[in-house]
Amino acid sequence: MNTSFANSARMVGAALRMLLVLTVLTGVVYPLLVTGIGQAAFQHKANGSLVKVDGKEVGSELIGQNWNLPGTDKPDPKYFQPRPSNSAYDPLSTGSSQLGASDPRLVKRVEAARAQVAAFNAVPESRVPADAVTGSASAIDPDISPAYAGIQIDRVARVNRLPAAQVRRLVRDHTDGRALGFMGEPRVNVLELNIALTKLARH
Repeated sequence: MNTSFANSARMVGAALRMLLVLTVLTGVVYPLLVTGIGQAAFQHKANGSLVKVDGKEVGSELIGQNWNLPGTDKPDPKYFQPRPSNSAYDPLSTGSSQLGASDPRLVKRVEAARAQVAAFNAVPESRVPADAVTGSASAIDPDISPAYAGIQIDRVARVNRLPAAQVRRLVRDHTDGRALGFMGEPRVNVLELNIALTKLARH
């Protein structure tokens, strides 16, 4: 019986030592190592890809945001607008509407959104692309398609009193191609585009 107790005690002791070692390795050493590598090699991305203007944080390249008139839920016509968001671009409440493509509620919502986007940008409804009237799975997508940016150019140029050619060039300069040349679709980051637009409008 004493032998059995001693064996059990050794096993428990070994297990506790292993627990302590693994806790230190996976709970302290590994997180510190990964954090250190991230801060040394990828500081901008590791810190959330935050964007600053005049020393002030104005958003993240990775998280979309509203561009509404101050104090309202109406889109500000002087800015490029993002795609619809089921969470009103609240990063703490992400997710899609969960409505299927054939759900009458979604169809009605998309039809209404298409009419609103077309009227807001003074273009035919046939020119309104899918991402202008449908939200992403995350509801905080920071990017839009070049087609959606394209139908907003004339409105943005007119409101900001800029030549449409300049705004069109701005969109082209802020359009990113497919990852590695073949993955995904071309996209335009709305935050970066609007920051560049603001700078252009000031000059």
